[in-house]
Amino acid sequence: MSIKKRKFANSKIVYTFFLLVSVIQFSSCSSSKKVRRKNINQVVETAKSYRGTPYRYGGTTRSGIDCSALIFHSFASVGVTMPRTSSEQSKIGKKVPERKLEKGDVVFFATGKNKRQVSHAGIVTEISKGQVWFIHSSTSLGVTEDKLSHNYWNKAYLFGRRVF
Repeated sequence: MSIKKRKFANSKIVYTFFLLVSVIQFSSCSSSKKVRRKNINQVVETAKSYRGTPYRYGGTTRSGIDCSALIFHSFASVGVTMPRTSSEQSKIGKKVPERKLEKGDVVFFATGKNKRQVSHAGIVTEISKGQVWFIHSSTSLGVTEDKLSHNYWNKAYLFGRRVF
């Protein structure tokens, strides 16, 4: 085989290899987006299934649940193990600016005396007409949904995180 033919054959192999790697990479991105979307929907639906459950400090069941247990169970429904407290949960995932929050992101609040310390959390359920809705376990209403723009929540808001 001549040198020209050998170079051409080698370049075809290299080209085919890169083409194959590119196809695999792009197809895995598409399927990972589908898996992420399915997981996000499952997390939100699990959280919503707790609507009306009364708040109970340290509670982890449908007879009474706190905010961090709601997040713990919702993410567990898709095989993601979260810490049990909101302050520890606030260290998981990637920080997301408020304007870039998406469904399934976890939002954190300072509702106690220390206005910089995480003491409450919820899961974004919907972004509609510029409004961010989140589900959480409220001490007065139990598991409910609220708007982030509500005066109380807006003042207490610290940051959001994307778990996956």
